[in-house]
Amino acid sequence: MPRYGKITKEIYGELLAVTGPGGVTADEEALDNYAWDQAGRVWGHMPEAVVKPADTEQVSKIMKIASRERIPVTPRGAGSGLNGGAVPRAGGIVLSLERMNRILEIDPVNRVAVVEPGVVTNDLCRAAAERGFLYAGYPMSTETSFIGGNFATNAGGGKVIRYGSTRRHILGAEVVLPSGEVLELGGRYRKDTWGYSLLSLLVGSEGTLAVATKLIVNLEPKPGRTVNLLACYPTVEQLVESVAKVIGSGRRIISCEFMDRKLVKYTTEYLGCTLPEQERSEAYLLIQLEGDTDEQLEDGYETVGKICLAGGAFEVFVAESRTDSAAMWNVRQNGLEGMRAKDPYACSSGDLMVPLSAVPEMLRRIKKIAEEWNVEIGIIAHIGDGNIHPIPLKPDGMSPEEWARYAEDFFAALIREAIALGGVGSGEHGVGHVKQKILLENKTPAELEVLRGVKKAFDPLGIMNPGKMFSPLEED
Repeated sequence: MPRYGKITKEIYGELLAVTGPGGVTADEEALDNYAWDQAGRVWGHMPEAVVKPADTEQVSKIMKIASRERIPVTPRGAGSGLNGGAVPRAGGIVLSLERMNRILEIDPVNRVAVVEPGVVTNDLCRAAAERGFLYAGYPMSTETSFIGGNFATNAGGGKVIRYGSTRRHILGAEVVLPSGEVLELGGRYRKDTWGYSLLSLLVGSEGTLAVATKLIVNLEPKPGRTVNLLACYPTVEQLVESVAKVIGSGRRIISCEFMDRKLVKYTTEYLGCTLPEQERSEAYLLIQLEGDTDEQLEDGYETVGKICLAGGAFEVFVAESRTDSAAMWNVRQNGLEGMRAKDPYACSSGDLMVPLSAVPEMLRRIKKIAEEWNVEIGIIAHIGDGNIHPIPLKPDGMSPEEWARYAEDFFAALIREAIALGGVGSGEHGVGHVKQKILLENKTPAELEVLRGVKKAFDPLGIMNPGKMFSPLEED
């Protein structure tokens, strides 16, 4: 890739002068840890150096050097992404934000937190809870993901039907452009009509336009009392038909999650536990709802329970303690780990998004295509908002390298069906470079022209996370 510059000894020294001791490394063993993400090593690529800034000023200076020398820069959070978004496909610099990990402020008056991008999501959740608030814009991977990564991918999770995805909770951001200029966007307010919203544009841009160095996030009032229900269904079809009625019940539904029989089987084997009625359940609906009083809570779970039973569930269990609730959610939250205990090559990069009305047909098509491709799958889903996560297992006799590409072709086939049903190819995992081909296939030339124009306006030299989303590398 001749259009990109290389990191010479002199440039390395210049970067080290910016960050101070320990802020830059080119050690091969250390670089390997930053060459791939949870999409797998087969999609990885080695950087020339990993640079770890400590503040916005350092990020700005690093980007000015990179811009001057045309060195590609790949921002990186925790590396917990599933589509190669943090993989340095063009080499160059991995800009790791792990040192920028401070919660700068919890502001109770304006109900916001001010954080750096390297804050672990669960650390913010705990800090907010200690002050009587909830940070609701988080994915299921709260223990590992960084807030900056959630910002980059517009992460969702199990509570989107109540609180929305990350974009809804980002009120302001300090960002550094590829040129090194610093922008202050948004603030401690919740509405504006003050020109184009660059802030909204940057949420979900996967580090291709700018580097977020500070975020102002919305805090919700701490929720009232909650209760969890586990509904056991003899068929997937009956379960899916109940979901819209549960969501539309008028009760305060926080989460509505789906697990199929195969995923529950492998996950409970991995955890050494069982779920109720496991031998005869084809699928489970895990529902969390909220109430301010015991009466509201009782009315909520009785109403929702009756809906599930009328829809064909042969049993609905109400968690009577925190231990019961934790046992229910433990299976849901460890679904991927359970599938990977069965097969370490279980692929989790795909998350399809369809309208709720299309979920029944999408699940039928997933099953049909899996049979045609000779792929065993388990499925979990944020079914309340139509976000489906099929997890396929590697067929016997197929090499890991063959499987990585076969699995993505399989997901591409599923994505085409999701789009045909009025959905999109990802609800929260993002595009990265793993889903790039199918994204380009399904965007019109007119839309691509606009998107590439936006990219060029922010990043005229093309150094910001190149090779991602709708901007393939020249060699591709």
